[in-house]
Order: sequence, then structure tokens, then C-alpha cells
Amino acid sequence: MRQRQRPRHIQALTAASPPDDAAEPGPARSASQLPAALTVVGFVALGLLALPIVGLLQRTPWSSLPTLLGESEVLEALRLSLVVSVAATAACVVLGLPLAFVLARRRLRSPRVARAVVMLPMVLPPVVAGTALLFALGRRGLVGQWLDTWFGVSLPFTTAGAVVAAAFVALPFFVVTVEAALRQAGDDLDEAAATLGAGPWATVVHVVLPTIRPALAAGAALSWARALGEFGATLTFAGNFPGRTRTLPLETYLALERNPEAAVAISLVLMAVALAVLVTLRDRWMPR
Repeated sequence: MRQRQRPRHIQALTAASPPDDAAEPGPARSASQLPAALTVVGFVALGLLALPIVGLLQRTPWSSLPTLLGESEVLEALRLSLVVSVAATAACVVLGLPLAFVLARRRLRSPRVARAVVMLPMVLPPVVAGTALLFALGRRGLVGQWLDTWFGVSLPFTTAGAVVAAAFVALPFFVVTVEAALRQAGDDLDEAAATLGAGPWATVVHVVLPTIRPALAAGAALSWARALGEFGATLTFAGNFPGRTRTLPLETYLALERNPEAAVAISLVLMAVALAVLVTLRDRWMPR
């Protein structure tokens, strides 16, 4: 049978293209073809992002850092921040794991709407998030009024309220990370386990969860770092009460007025924690 002849412009492009074995490596070739203007602007943007970090390090009182971090107010805020962030991370794992399975394995009528709702706290202004929580879970809120009437539970301006606020903004980080891992793993192992007679729970516990264990750890770490740095939603929904809702970010905000050096010291700790989490989990949020 006579082969169909390709158009002339396709033949010309094919003839002009070098063979695969003669092509230069991908990274070197792309770097050589990158316009100089893009390189300059890119490094300017990188410098803009790094400049605040450099400024913070330059203003850090290194000699008095242990003394500043050892003040009673800072230690109390640190203790409360650890309690709130760990509890919020636990809530993210308990609630986020089933949600990630639903998004990854169930056929939803409106998957885009569901994912938009999940990711909304990531882009929502923190004050708006706190206001929404207040009108939903406050003593006169949509659900909060029934919690107060039936169970005598009032979340606003309590440590539990701070945990709820932190979990609300941190939950998307866990769900997005785990859902991506579930989609990447596929359902071949699930089908194989079902063929061998494993039930749904046995498949999830003994097959799926071990496969996505690194993603579970990464999602939990990201959620914990986000919960540790939560400020706006906590301030609006839980208030700013020493020993009850005043976490490290709130203590930093107050220290800016009375003791700027203490604010710099606390900011350095929070920045170091966030940077350590991001660097450790680099392969999870930035492909090579």
C-alpha cells in the first residue's frame, strides 16, 4: 500500500531537527536558550523574596537571643503553640485522610466544586476565615448555638477554638498532599488485594496506607507548620488571652510594641521551623 506523504513543512522541520543522539542534554540546552532578561528578572524576584529574611537575620540580637526566648510570656506562648499545633495536626489527619480518599477514589458529581471548597482556606484572608468560623461555630452561630444549647460547648475564645481555627487553615495542606499521592499510586494494588479476598478496610490499612506513608508524613508536617504559624483566624475566632489562646504569632504581634527585639527572636524561631519543614519536604512540593 502506498504510504501517505507528509506535508512539506513537516518534512522540512524533520530534516532540520538533529538526531536524538546528537541533541544536547535538556537542562544545558534550556539554560543556553533562556533570554538574559528573564534571568535578570528572575534573580531580582529571588532577591525580593530573600530580602526580608536577610533583614530579619540582620536585626536578630544573637547575644541576647537565649534570654529573650526564655521570658515567661514567650515560653507560655511556645507551650500553647505546641499544644494547639499538635492537636490541630491530629485533627487534620483524622478528618483529612477520609476526605482525601473521597476526592481521589470516589466519583463526585461536582469534583471541581469539592476541591475548591477544600482549597478555599489556603487563599481565604485569615480574618475572613476567623469571621466565618465565628458565625458558624460561635454561641449564636449556625452550628455553635446548638453546641451551646445541647452540650454546653462554646468554642470561641478558648483553647479548643484556637485548635479549630488552626485546623481549618491547615487541613487543605494535608488533603492536597495525600490526594496527590493516592492518585499517583492508582488503584491497581486495591484491585489486586480485592482479587485475593481482602476487604475494604484490610486493603486500606495493609495496602494503601503503607504505599502513601511518605505523603502522610509530608502532609502532617506541612499541616503542623501551617498550624504553628496561624494568626488571623485564631485572633478573630479565639481571641488573644494569655495562657489560653495567645500563641507565638500573637505574642510576636504584641512584642512588636513593647519589645521589638523579642518579636525578632520569636519571628526567627517561626521562620526557622517553616524553612526546616520546606527544605526537608522539598521533593514533596517541588519536583526535581
